[in-house]
This record gives sequence, structure tokens and C-alpha cells, in this order.
Amino acid sequence: MNKPILDIKDVPSPFQWFTLSIQHLFAMFGATILVPYLVGLSPAIALISSGLGTIAFLIITKFQVPAYLGSSFAFIAPVIAAKAGGGPGAAMIGTFLAGLVYGVVALIIKKAGYRWIMRLLPPVVVGPVIIVIGLSLAGTAVSMAMNVPGTTEYSLIHFSAALVTLAATIVFSIYGKGMLSMVPILAGIIVGYLYSMAIGIVDFSGVKEADIFEMPDFIFPFVHYNVSISWEIVMLMVPVAVVTLSEHIGHQLVLSKVVGRDYIKEPGLHRSILGDGMATMISGLIGGPPKTTYGENIGVLAITRVYSVYVLLGAAIIATVFGFIGKITALISSIPTPVMGGVSILLFGIIASSGLRMLVDSKIDFGNTRNLVVSSVILVIGIGGAFIKLNENFEIHGMALAALIGVILNLVLPGRPDIEEDMFEVEEEKKTEKKNDVA
Repeated sequence: MNKPILDIKDVPSPFQWFTLSIQHLFAMFGATILVPYLVGLSPAIALISSGLGTIAFLIITKFQVPAYLGSSFAFIAPVIAAKAGGGPGAAMIGTFLAGLVYGVVALIIKKAGYRWIMRLLPPVVVGPVIIVIGLSLAGTAVSMAMNVPGTTEYSLIHFSAALVTLAATIVFSIYGKGMLSMVPILAGIIVGYLYSMAIGIVDFSGVKEADIFEMPDFIFPFVHYNVSISWEIVMLMVPVAVVTLSEHIGHQLVLSKVVGRDYIKEPGLHRSILGDGMATMISGLIGGPPKTTYGENIGVLAITRVYSVYVLLGAAIIATVFGFIGKITALISSIPTPVMGGVSILLFGIIASSGLRMLVDSKIDFGNTRNLVVSSVILVIGIGGAFIKLNENFEIHGMALAALIGVILNLVLPGRPDIEEDMFEVEEEKKTEKKNDVA
């Protein structure tokens, strides 16, 4: 089933290398540029940081794990809050701290194994938190879709662009074949952009004025901002970083099944988590959003059966180069806000639905009062935007507060189920049983 066309260390021909790398670039492109668009950071820096972060990830995982790292949606609300409270510098400090958390967790996993994190973050906690991440951004998506950009004034013309984009993205998601099914976000944005051109809401002045090669708007510590770590930044970003670790583990499980290798054992979960954290720290040092492994690119691997790490390396290099091409950056910046709003309606809903799917797949019993209490409290605190403010320097916001309370409730309430099986060993046993049945 997993027999590759190009295996992990296979080197493609130059033409194959370029076309296959471009394919991976397209798969991640729409989502990666959407995040900086939403939080007010440079799309060019997002591309450069995703490229550099992927290269760092490949090096740390000893060129054994074919994964691409793009912008993380989980950190959208915390980054916006950090920027509002302390400017872009505060968001970058928070991003760096989030990557540092990954590094600490990687070190602990190397020494003590991974079971402790599964006890800390079971599906009954992570599922509702992921739902909160999606639904807490719903208002942002709708406002982008139906208002005149930069105002609260309703505009049917702008809303029509959002609806056309949304409809196109849905159609490509459901009816797209082959590679097209892997890039519904990018395809939807292109359709929405063409429609926006037709109705006259695209401004090309920036594209005309841009040079072919331009230096992106890097944000460096000690140059563009003073480094000062506050409790508010820590409590905004760190709890979300802990929760997104479960997303990383899930991706490694899926990737192991697609490629036919046990990445939890070799090169080890600690290495992939460290690689993810290093990519996020690099991003924080140059002005980009936090990073995460991308499900879209795992999907490309599954469809093409091209697992070569050199293809992913090629995509990372191309993404980095694109960040320095002014015309491309200006073209991205010219995408109308309603187009991004239309895509966001679907994307944020999918994030919330993936949390619901985690609960279903994990067979969480909501007839059990304990599960009902944990998930209910997380959902209302997170979506309601509750926060704790002890003084001017210490504040815990909705999503982070919901995650923390969920973890605490799960640990203190009676009836917490034990992890009876090693979930990775169970996956391996299933694979072995399937082989034996075939034999």
C-alpha cells in the first residue's frame, strides 16, 4: 500500500524535483499566507520563515521525516492579542517562547517518554480546545467577509466576493480530483481574486510599484523592539503551545502510516517536536507567525507516493526565494479582504469540526458527567472570552484560560481513565496483523 515512487532518500531528476516541490508549495501556500494576513504580519516573512523552518526541521530530524511546516492557525487569536497589547515585538517574543516550550517538552520526552503528555492532554481536553480555536475566530471571518475593509460598514459587493470564494473553495474541496483536491484553499482564492477583479475591488497599484527583488519587512529583536518578557505574553502563548503539541503528535502518527515508517521511534518524537519548536523560534526571530506541520502536505505525500525529503527541501528553498520577490509579495497583499474572509469561514469551521471529530474518533462518552463537565467549561470559557486579570502585567485570555482550566479539571476530577495501551505500539500491531491476514 505504501510502496513509494520516490522513497525518503531518493533524489529526483531536476525537472521532477522542481515540479514536485512546486506542488508542495501550492499545497501549503493558501493557508500559510492567510495567517499573517489575519494577524497583520508580512506574508513575505511568513513564506521565508516557513522555508527556513522546514529546512531546520529536516536537519534536526536527520533528513528522515518528509514534512513541511507552515503558519499555525492555533496561534491567530493569541498573536492578535499580543500585538494589541505590546505591538509586533510582543507577538514575536510570544512566538519565540512558544517554540521554546516545544524544546523543553522535547527534552522531557527524550528522558521520560511521551505517555505523560497524553495523560495531561487527553482528547476530552484537546478536542474542546480545538473547537474553541475555530469558533473564537468566527466573528473575525464574518467581519472580513461582509464589511468594507477597515470599517464596520456592511457591503453587499464585498460580501459577494466572499461568498463566491467560499463556494469555489467548497466545490474544489468536494469535487476536486488529484492535486486539485489538495489545494482547494489556493484554488478558491484564485477564483475569488478573479471575481474581485471583475467587480473592481482589487487595487493593483502596489504590484505596479513593487520591484522584482525587495527586502522583506523583517522584525528583529533588539533592532526593531526591546526584548521584555511579561507574564501576560507567557500566559497568552504557552498554554496554546502545550495544546498544539497534541496536533503535532497526531500528524506524526498519520505521517508514519502514510510513509510506512515509525517516526515515533526513529528519529524519535522528541526530534520532530524539537524541529517544530526550532522552526517557530526562527519565525519569532525574523517576524513570522508560529509554525506547525501541515496536513495538506501530508495529503500530497499520500496521493503522489513521493516521500523524498529532497522534494520538501526544494519546496522550502522556493518558498524562501519567493519571500524576496517583491512582485509576488505585492500580488499577495492585493488579495481583497473579503476573499480571505470567505476562505476563513470554511477554514475556521474546519478547525472547530476537527476538534469535534477528535471527540468522536476517541469515542468520548458524554453520558459520563465528568466528560460533560470538562468539555462544557472549556467551550464556554474559551468562546465566551473569559479572562483573569490580577494586575496590569498579568492577564490570562479566553483560549489559554480555557486550556489551563481544562487540564486542571481533567487532573483533579475523579474517574480519569488510564492510558492502558501504548497507542503507537497498537498502530504497529494493527499493521502487523494486516500483513499476517494478507499472507
